[in-house]
Amino acid sequence: MSDLTHFNAAGEAHMVDVGDKSVTHRVAVTEGRISMLPETLELIMQGGHKKGDVLGIARVAGIMAAKKTADLVPLCHPLALTKVNIELSAEPESTSVYCQSRVETRGQTGVEMEALCATQVALLTIYDMCKAVDRGMTIDQVRLLEKAGGKSGHWRRED
Repeated sequence: MSDLTHFNAAGEAHMVDVGDKSVTHRVAVTEGRISMLPETLELIMQGGHKKGDVLGIARVAGIMAAKKTADLVPLCHPLALTKVNIELSAEPESTSVYCQSRVETRGQTGVEMEALCATQVALLTIYDMCKAVDRGMTIDQVRLLEKAGGKSGHWRRED
């Protein structure tokens, strides 16, 4: 593992200089899920939630989160994203909702943080909309699946 890049020679936090990096097509794919009671999942799947379309609102929230990542994570560079795709699917067998986010840009730094933020906020939005009926929901397994572009090239999770 290489040295941590967000610290200067004096050990102080700083924003990494990406000015000399090449502009390349950058992609990151992340996933996560929220587990809940079967009745909560059924309410989401039937569209009967009084707050509206839970998955539709969570999708928009994830897109907004990807665009705002630099405002939330102090040392992230603000990026001009070219694509954000949030896929949400109900999984009745595990009484959960699965989220996969794909974020793309053409730039000098990667979009892993934007994709992770999108997944987390999409799942948090589901929690927020359903907490009145199920406070025991659990968000877990949020992780990077794949990244491409830049000097380090392509990486894909093997497990």
